[in-house]
Amino acid sequence: MIKSKTPQQILGLMGIVSLLSYAAAVVFSPRAYPGYQWMAQAVSDLSADAAPSRGLWNQLSALYLPCGVVCCTLAGLGVRGKGNRPMRLGVRLFAVMLWISAVGYAMFPLSQPGAPAGFQGTMHLVVTGAVVALSVAALGLIIYGALIKKACLFLGWSALIALIMMLCGAVGTGVLPAAYFGIPERFSVFAAALFNAALGVALFRDFR
Repeated sequence: MIKSKTPQQILGLMGIVSLLSYAAAVVFSPRAYPGYQWMAQAVSDLSADAAPSRGLWNQLSALYLPCGVVCCTLAGLGVRGKGNRPMRLGVRLFAVMLWISAVGYAMFPLSQPGAPAGFQGTMHLVVTGAVVALSVAALGLIIYGALIKKACLFLGWSALIALIMMLCGAVGTGVLPAAYFGIPERFSVFAAALFNAALGVALFRDFR
């Protein structure tokens, strides 16, 4: 029952709001980008500074980062005393990752659709590298602590699914032809958003 939940637990559901906002931006922003080929182009092309879809993207994704940051931050606080140390560390590391993502991509957005270029493009790649590394480390710790040591099976399975999605995305973008780059790339970008929603549900359930 929601009535028995603390405000912190209820706010964990903002992770679901974050996911829905991101999904809406990914699905509907291409309508404002003539010629956009979702199977071949990256999601980040839709939010590039020079992209015609940037305005619509910003509107549709307005709740993505704020709600996501609130969710993972509260989860990092709410996991105190729950599960075991690896799981708690993983949850907090994931929160750090999302903060870096929120601040880093705001400071160094993709300047134009396509391959990053110049200092801003280089920093965009640096932020991406940090986000990927922290995501993999956080998910690995959560899988070990929650799934293998059976602290919170729901969170552990969610982390495993997210990690598999990331790996499939990384392998797919390197193996498939450029004409299909956007398909596996979406596995990677949706993995974090989906896991953040699962993290919010875990917080709502008090990490049981």
